[in-house]
Amino acid sequence: MKKTVTRLADGRELLYYDSRDDAVRDAVDRRPLATTLTTSEIRRDPLLGDAVAIASHRQDRTYHPPAGECPLCPSRDGRLSEIPDSDYDVVVFENRFPSLAGASGRCEVVCFTSDHDASFATLTEERAALVLEAWTDRTAELAELPQVKQVFCFENRGAEIGVTLGHPHGQIYAYPFVTPRTALMQRSAAEHRAATGRNLFDDNVARELADPVRVVLEGEHWVAFVPYAAHWPYEVHLYPRHRVPDLRELDGAARTEFPQVYLELLRRFDRIFGTDEPPTPYIAAWHQAPFGDGGRREFALHLELFTIRRTSGKLKFLAGSESGMSVFINDVPPEAAAQRLREVATT
Repeated sequence: MKKTVTRLADGRELLYYDSRDDAVRDAVDRRPLATTLTTSEIRRDPLLGDAVAIASHRQDRTYHPPAGECPLCPSRDGRLSEIPDSDYDVVVFENRFPSLAGASGRCEVVCFTSDHDASFATLTEERAALVLEAWTDRTAELAELPQVKQVFCFENRGAEIGVTLGHPHGQIYAYPFVTPRTALMQRSAAEHRAATGRNLFDDNVARELADPVRVVLEGEHWVAFVPYAAHWPYEVHLYPRHRVPDLRELDGAARTEFPQVYLELLRRFDRIFGTDEPPTPYIAAWHQAPFGDGGRREFALHLELFTIRRTSGKLKFLAGSESGMSVFINDVPPEAAAQRLREVATT
């Protein structure tokens, strides 16, 4: 992998990640951009104790542009975009409309391919491996920022999820606090350790493997299963068999196998509801241990993949119980979801 660091016209950082070591990236952003102004601030909810990012400048972000005006496509044929070069492998850049900025953290965009009509599921294994290297590199660099406590790499796919740009891309949030979801997992892990003397994540994976009714697929270094208490209609958790706290500590064997396993999972998601349905909307979320925390070694890196589509033509909406009380109601039994995901395996 070759990494090239440059700056956009308004001073934001942009990084090219290339498979070829001889790639040359010297294109200059020629857009007349003013310095980006953000109004992001973090406010604490005194009742719940969680954090809310207030970012009013995001009201002006790009919203469903036509394909010919996509800001994530390369700059070519006289049209200038967020990526100055005329082609690219993988690109990461600071978000022009960040939810978190400055002392409140950092937000980055990850473009998986220059092909506007592609998706992560259509990437080659080589390109998927390059994306993994970019996620890892960004996690390592963002971990060095003094204000950053946790790094979250994720992809939102589909208009139903709320995606405003159709180009295949993901994001990275660098939070200045430990997120509520992670704090809950850490608390559960600490309680489990105190009660049993064992690691919660290890026991959870072992339970699924012992009775594999919810296991979707297994590799030598990765295992994917629908969790026992899945919140979403089709939800899969992907774990490396050797527990590590974050992407930086994956070994070479796990990195090599990851593209095969993950691409297969994504392709199954696109086949769950049949070929007559639009591509399956999903969220893919990497859970990584926070930095500088004594419980880091207890945490297990894992990827959560889920869709809000519950059946053909119907979405799962977060209504009263879910939105008002955080009590999920799942219409699809996890065992049935796992069976369906096994049925649509690549033949």
